[in-house]
Amino acid sequence: MYQPKKYIKDDPEFIFQFIQKHPFATMVSKLDNFIATHVPVLIEGNAENFRLYAHIANHNEQLETLKDDAEVLLIFSGAQGYVSSSWYAEKDISTWDYSAVHINAHIKLQTKEELESSLKKLVNTFENRQNSPLFYDEIPEQMLLDHLPLITGFWAKPFKIQGIAKLHQGYKKEDIASSIDHLEKGDSQQKSLAKDIKEENNL
Repeated sequence: MYQPKKYIKDDPEFIFQFIQKHPFATMVSKLDNFIATHVPVLIEGNAENFRLYAHIANHNEQLETLKDDAEVLLIFSGAQGYVSSSWYAEKDISTWDYSAVHINAHIKLQTKEELESSLKKLVNTFENRQNSPLFYDEIPEQMLLDHLPLITGFWAKPFKIQGIAKLHQGYKKEDIASSIDHLEKGDSQQKSLAKDIKEENNL
């Protein structure tokens, strides 16, 4: 990851919370060429010592790369967007603000029991946010029995962790405030980016 010094976010607590907040990751590994899949990834443990877990469809060709001890790169992305210099008090160069976490990890395939436990945690984590949740144990048993053989679960143990948050640090306060104001009038992603910029710059 390219990490200009003023944007580095390698603090363990930032990393841990970022993954919890942005669990949909891009998983990259090497087959004949580089190959990637977009998967929800959950985290367990604490900021100082954690592991990740997810699953992949068995008909996905990337499964060939997922062997015990194989390396993957997991990319977690936060809100991002274009920031126009027309929003500043004086002419300047426009830029793109964003945040991300990269995790290089070693794979360990899950047992059937571990996969089922992981799926239960995955479903329940996101169903807890629904108005009328349908938890894992409420899904018809035969559907689960038919589904489990079609996927493979895995653990991902990090060995290299990098974070970045390029959120207008170092800019003039009035230009930051103006950028936030314009972004807050945009779509949901721009609004999320505005919130991140505001929090990073204590505004």
